[in-house]
Amino acid sequence: MTELSFQLYSARNFPPTDAVLAKLKALGYGQVEGYGGLYADAATLAASLKANGLTMPTGHFGLDMLKDISTTLKTAETLGIKTVFCPAIPQDQRKQPEAGWVQLAETLAELAVTYKKAGLGFGWHNHHFEFWPTETGKLPMNIILDTAKDIEWEADVAWIVRGENDPQKWFDAYGQRITAVHVKDIAPAGVAEDEDGWADPGQGTMGWDKLIGTIRAKTRAQYFVAEHDNPSDVNRFATRAMDAWKSWK
Repeated sequence: MTELSFQLYSARNFPPTDAVLAKLKALGYGQVEGYGGLYADAATLAASLKANGLTMPTGHFGLDMLKDISTTLKTAETLGIKTVFCPAIPQDQRKQPEAGWVQLAETLAELAVTYKKAGLGFGWHNHHFEFWPTETGKLPMNIILDTAKDIEWEADVAWIVRGENDPQKWFDAYGQRITAVHVKDIAPAGVAEDEDGWADPGQGTMGWDKLIGTIRAKTRAQYFVAEHDNPSDVNRFATRAMDAWKSWK
């Protein structure tokens, strides 16, 4: 069975990172996913990963970081990252005109050529705003995937739902582009408002016990990454995510 990874962004409010990594290893994690805020001292982070018996096969790099190709390649090499994902764009661009989305997709396509030539996978990670229609009614997610035809997709399934879309329709249409998935859950309405309405995997409304089988059948997902955007207790989240994952075997 594919390993469960852990997006370290979920633990950003619970330093130090060394302690988080040790806890994750104790819970049975073998992989983690990085994000931009961790890369300033990549060598020290790599040493901590090694000391805790963890790998970092995937990482999030913002668009500005990705455009600094030499630094990103060095960071990926230092940390052992195999696939880089662009995680988002600034908030003030999320309702941009359709032309802006086309330009973004063209930029992603160009970056994909460069990173693939260097031996890395390259893709996009979604939120909900890619499912907000443009002025012509097109969805930015379609624009990104149809314009940048060679990029991968790390599907954040709960964000698809928050974007008022049916994930299974996207699996049917683009499943062969999905190489990673964020395992995230949504709390029932009015619950966990202090955690932005997110739930630990298996504790919310997503139905992951059934969804996981659909994803395995309809996508090429190699990486499954537990994430909670704002947990009040990272140990609780990490523990529940791993317990749920084991129950889905």
